[in-house]
Amino acid sequence: MKPAPENSALRFIQADLEQPEHQADVLAMVDAYSRDPMGDGAPLAADVRERLIPGLRQHPTTLVFLAYEGDAAVGVAVCFLGFSTFAAERLVNIHDFAILPTHRGRGVGRGLMAAVEAKARELGCCKLTLEVLDQNHRALKSYVAAGFKRYSLQPGAGEAIFLAKALE
Repeated sequence: MKPAPENSALRFIQADLEQPEHQADVLAMVDAYSRDPMGDGAPLAADVRERLIPGLRQHPTTLVFLAYEGDAAVGVAVCFLGFSTFAAERLVNIHDFAILPTHRGRGVGRGLMAAVEAKARELGCCKLTLEVLDQNHRALKSYVAAGFKRYSLQPGAGEAIFLAKALE
């Protein structure tokens, strides 16, 4: 993975969800992602806004990373530790990965992904996983450039497909 370009104004941190400033920044970044056409296309619902930070704080495997330009949050990666049964090792799943539209193409995503990968390596994880919409061409290109590829166990077995079932 290529490092982010030299830009002293960019910084990447693991969020501390006990800090009100980090809570506000995570909420703002996830809401911005939700509003994006590749997100939900709408702001987070009021009840979700109220529950998001407490839920992330209570979930035992939460890892959140923030990208800043100066003092302004410009990106987020919400991740969770998982487990690979075939490797018998931990993994990091990147559940949400978003950069503000005004900051795309400026190395923010590369730097944020590098921070996630560094933490995964520090924790002894065997891999990073993520899901992406098949029409999100910009994100797909970025993920492939970062070393991600479609998942397949054996030749001829096909590629993994992400499915979801809402429990309402």
